[in-house]
Amino acid sequence: MLGLSMTAFSGKSIKDFEEWAGKAQKLGFDFIELLSEWPHYLTRASYRDFAEIVESYGMKITVHAPFSDINIGAFNEKIRRAALEVLRETIEVAAEMNALVVTIHPGHCSPLSVKHREKYLEIHRKSLRKIAAWSGEFGIKVGLENMPRFPILDAQSCERLAELVADIDIGITLDVGHLNTTTRNFDRFIQLLGSRIVHLHLHDNRGDKDEHLPLGEGTVPWAQVVPKLPTATWSLEVGNIESARKSLEFLKNLHR
Repeated sequence: MLGLSMTAFSGKSIKDFEEWAGKAQKLGFDFIELLSEWPHYLTRASYRDFAEIVESYGMKITVHAPFSDINIGAFNEKIRRAALEVLRETIEVAAEMNALVVTIHPGHCSPLSVKHREKYLEIHRKSLRKIAAWSGEFGIKVGLENMPRFPILDAQSCERLAELVADIDIGITLDVGHLNTTTRNFDRFIQLLGSRIVHLHLHDNRGDKDEHLPLGEGTVPWAQVVPKLPTATWSLEVGNIESARKSLEFLKNLHR
């Protein structure tokens, strides 16, 4: 199943969103991905407006939880609790919208976490256990996403993701573009975590940074990667409608 990521939506009003969702439907997508970030956070107060528009087009949704200003690995307990409160609301609202899956980011590093790695891992996993419990409570799949190459970001390899989620009942969102900036070992990722992958983000880059290019305009070896991807929801996480159209056409032509 293919879908459009909310990163393609650059408008600021509900009317803008309605027009964008209509364009996504006309391209033939089955669902869209709602990115809960400023200026359009998904909250208990706002989600119905988005849900009604998506339902009017007969589409389904996935949700990307907020990640700016969010750190589930924070040593400061007040900050960590606030981050978890935001994620809990997002998971609850996503369940109300009958979303197929929620993607969350792992915690990220700070000067404290670099110095106290074992404690950071303990705090990080404590947060993930709570999120896993909410996934079960609200009956919705949650996927922890691998991160791109960037100094403070965690979970840049499948081995680190496996360490974070060990014995915790939570899924994985495989971001193919992110992985292309780090290990590029797509086979190893799928071998180690394939059974836990609940969602996929597809976009391209040239291997140096997270560019979110249309598929085929970077260095991801799509012809080798796509046949090995597990059965899950797929989201084209590209920058605009035209990039989504190009990417969809690329996928259709890949194995003709």
